[in-house]
Amino acid sequence: MKILVVIPAYNESENISDVIDDLRQDFPQGDSLIINDGSEDETSSVARSLDCRVIDLPYNIGIGGSVQTGIIYAIRENFDVVVQFDGDGQHIAMEIEKILAPVSEGADIVIGSRFLGGNRYTSSIIRKMGITIFARIMSLICGQKLTDTTSGFRAYGRKAIDLFSDYYPEDYPEVEALILAHKNNLIIREVPAAMRQRIKGKSSITPLRSIYYMVKVLLAVFVDILKK
Repeated sequence: MKILVVIPAYNESENISDVIDDLRQDFPQGDSLIINDGSEDETSSVARSLDCRVIDLPYNIGIGGSVQTGIIYAIRENFDVVVQFDGDGQHIAMEIEKILAPVSEGADIVIGSRFLGGNRYTSSIIRKMGITIFARIMSLICGQKLTDTTSGFRAYGRKAIDLFSDYYPEDYPEVEALILAHKNNLIIREVPAAMRQRIKGKSSITPLRSIYYMVKVLLAVFVDILKK
């Protein structure tokens, strides 16, 4: 399979070199693409200094627009699979093979879950509550048990690439994207995947934004359910 690793990055100059090194060392078979989402720091120049392919967005459009940019690039360059891999250093290149295996067996979207296989990932109380709520709601909607619907560590097969090139949810898209996939009869799978805690830099998701995220996405989910 021809694999593109799409790395959305917003103000990740402190982490991006480690992310690139990790991928080059433990997943050299994939082509990496940094989507610099209007960063105000040196994210782009650091990545370019390491001879990594970079697309610079003119302003910050959010994770959804960044991922869709990578997906459109994948179609243009005839990639078979897109791996979504965060630029904050939390995802681990050695874990990519785990989310690729089900794609080769026919899955359309594979989620790397922080909560399967004995993984112990810690997060704030608010974020953990949101993760649990979304997992339960999406399990009911999709008719299958899902444990980590907010995970940004994913692999997309060709059907998902084609679907999301036309439309991909904006802002906080991970949960909504699964509803879109389910409505289009795509096969969704989860596999255990270890992840790190952020070491450097600062997450854009503050406690207040976590609450906003939960409310916004829950409303979007119910609207999506009512759509034809």
